[in-house]
Amino acid sequence: MEFGSIEREVYVEASPEVVFEVVSSPDHLKQWWPDDARYDPTPGSTGEITFGDPEAGGGVVSFAVVDARPPRMFSFRWTHPAGEVPAEGNSLLVTFDLTPSGDGTLLRMTETGFREMGWEAAVLEERYREHVHGWDFFLPRLAPYVATLGVRP
Repeated sequence: MEFGSIEREVYVEASPEVVFEVVSSPDHLKQWWPDDARYDPTPGSTGEITFGDPEAGGGVVSFAVVDARPPRMFSFRWTHPAGEVPAEGNSLLVTFDLTPSGDGTLLRMTETGFREMGWEAAVLEERYREHVHGWDFFLPRLAPYVATLGVRP
């Protein structure tokens, strides 16, 4: 296994405009992925997402919006050290590409940058597997969440 990138596809029965909001808006994001999200969904903005309760071992992760092209693409960098500008080599890049498909949207999620982080092999493998597990758990929650919004394709 090369531990270079993670790629997943999810079909969502909603328009690309709706799916874009669900993957870019902090209020929507925290309904299917992190427990909390605080950022402005515009390129160059920074913030954080939170998993679990930080007081009980949960984690706060730095988050920076790289690009937002509604309704086709949203990307961000995360996992960079607090106080550092996110860039290749100190963060991972996640991109959501949205393509109309039938009456809905095909969402392609790609996460890259694992090898560029400079981790030793065991750490690289562990972090990569943690992210694979995370996306395999959280991404399937996106389409059912969109279904609760009551929007039609």
